[in-house]
Amino acid sequence: MTALKPAFPAPGHDHDRCTAEGLEHAERVCADRSQNLTPIRRHVLRALLSSHRPLGAYEVIEELARVMPRPAPITVYRALDFLMQNGLVHRIESRNAFLACGREHDDASAVAFLICESCGSVGEIPAAAVAQSLSEAARQTGFTPKLSVVEITGVCGHCQST
Repeated sequence: MTALKPAFPAPGHDHDRCTAEGLEHAERVCADRSQNLTPIRRHVLRALLSSHRPLGAYEVIEELARVMPRPAPITVYRALDFLMQNGLVHRIESRNAFLACGREHDDASAVAFLICESCGSVGEIPAAAVAQSLSEAARQTGFTPKLSVVEITGVCGHCQST
């Protein structure tokens, strides 16, 4: 069994470096796919990278309004759609919110989201085996699954130790 990358950043980590690495990752992904990371897309992604908590679209607008004229909601939703289509942002269904993704995985990779009820942070872990098991169970009932989102709530290790 291989050791997993920590799902949650350590308290007091260098968040500026974390954000910069997330933006560099986005630039590489967009360049590889011949996609354009426009200024508004970059601003939306930076707002999401500014926290390890999921943000709703209107929270993103509030973040952007601190550094630029307040964008129209449709502009932010279009940027979010682009970022999701390119695997740079995930939608946390239970929170109706969005989370930046700086991990390398393809579109078909199944992930599970670990949502801390104490600090609000969200971690991401591979979940291929879980998704495959759920898909197989669904197929046995005659159901054809298209999308499986696994969200697990609890308390992260950092909050447990404080």
